[in-house]
Amino acid sequence: MLEVSKIDLYYGAAQALRGISLKAEPGKVTCVLGRNGVGKSSLLRALVGQRPVKNGSIMFEGKDITKLPTVERARSGIAYVPQGREIFPLLTVQENLETGFAPLARADRKVPDDVFTLFPVLKSMLGRRGGDLSGGQQQQLAIGRALTMRPRLLLLDEPTEGIQPSIIKDIGRAISYLRSLGDMAIILVEQYLDFAQELGDHLVVMDRGSIVYESDKAGLDEGALHRAMAI
Repeated sequence: MLEVSKIDLYYGAAQALRGISLKAEPGKVTCVLGRNGVGKSSLLRALVGQRPVKNGSIMFEGKDITKLPTVERARSGIAYVPQGREIFPLLTVQENLETGFAPLARADRKVPDDVFTLFPVLKSMLGRRGGDLSGGQQQQLAIGRALTMRPRLLLLDEPTEGIQPSIIKDIGRAISYLRSLGDMAIILVEQYLDFAQELGDHLVVMDRGSIVYESDKAGLDEGALHRAMAI
């Protein structure tokens, strides 16, 4: 579904990504791990088109999207839940969810039932402003908004950051359910190793803009993984 080949990304003279290659497949979770500042969020920004890559290519469903604008990538089925959630605090929960309608045809502009099945608290808060929700509820809202787009590729940037344990479990269950549907590829950026290992089918560790370790779950070398995380 998604194939990233040797992409480089720069912020001015500073190189944020160095020859990154990875794949994401339907029905699987690819976890991208590493400390703060190693390029994980930059990778997701490159995938959604928020930052242009200087070299390399990004293929999605057989189409080269390397130079495609962000809005066209959204229309092609790529949804992004950014770090910090970035919901609209003055809009209601209902209105926040409906912002996910933007790339959809008019006939598809309905919040999927799965959003409320996965995050039932949102259904009881449709009339409340997004800014009045707790941090965990805002994270659920941000994921719900992405799911409203009916994505085929879902990008999640540290969805557990600053979230209470009970909601982390809810988010984990939601990711597991979405994977089980078999028609969506998921890239999960995480710092919490236990959460990533529980959910990830393929694990990638980044350092200084490069991939320093990667493995499928079946062939995972715990020692090598921990050494890469400690770099």
